[in-house]
Amino acid sequence: MKRITLLLIAALAIQLYASAQKVRVAAAANLRYVLEDIKKQYEKEYPRTKVEITFGASGTLTQQILNGAAYDFFMAADKDFPQKLKEKGATVGPIQTYAFGKLVMWSSETDLSKGLNAVLSSDVKKIAIANPVGAPYGEAAVDVLKKHGLYDKVAGKIVWGENISQAAQFAFTGNAEIGFIALSLAKAPDMKGKGKYYVVPCPPIEQACVLIKGWERNGEAAKFMKYVLSPKCDPFWEEYGYAKAK
Repeated sequence: MKRITLLLIAALAIQLYASAQKVRVAAAANLRYVLEDIKKQYEKEYPRTKVEITFGASGTLTQQILNGAAYDFFMAADKDFPQKLKEKGATVGPIQTYAFGKLVMWSSETDLSKGLNAVLSSDVKKIAIANPVGAPYGEAAVDVLKKHGLYDKVAGKIVWGENISQAAQFAFTGNAEIGFIALSLAKAPDMKGKGKYYVVPCPPIEQACVLIKGWERNGEAAKFMKYVLSPKCDPFWEEYGYAKAK
């Protein structure tokens, strides 16, 4: 009996140790490629740690966290959603800006030389935009179209993606002639060189991160956050068109 008890204790210790070496990240969909590259480098430097990333719309991930989803670290596509979590008491520590992203129009065939007015072309039947309710890049796209008096003229053409990745997929597969997407996705391996993009004239999108309450049981989360914010990751952010926070 004593031996069985010791074995059970040892098994539990191993399980707790393994759990402590796992970082569960909730990340905005526009980070899919850059964060996978950062993850690969991090796990190479710290082979005992596994980073598990769930990508989605920032609003959807925020709701999941408020509903008790087991995440340690949240990287949003804006600063408002982390602030919402903080106000609800779901975070620990400061909210930190990690990068500034850019909104672009992307198309595989449509001439984008006219800038935003390209959406008015009779050849453009569908325009893909991420749902602005939960996706900050989608919200930025709607705001800029309204600002330039174009939204009402093209509202009937818009197809809404659940997140920015789905909006990009609509454009990439030809289900929409134009997609309003993150520059980081236009520079990603799947889309780079397979279409054209136009940088939309709007303010850079400030993207922030925060540790989720309960991360204290997993010190690796704070370690990974520090790594993401460190100069070591600057080349990855630059490669995908982000500007680093100063």
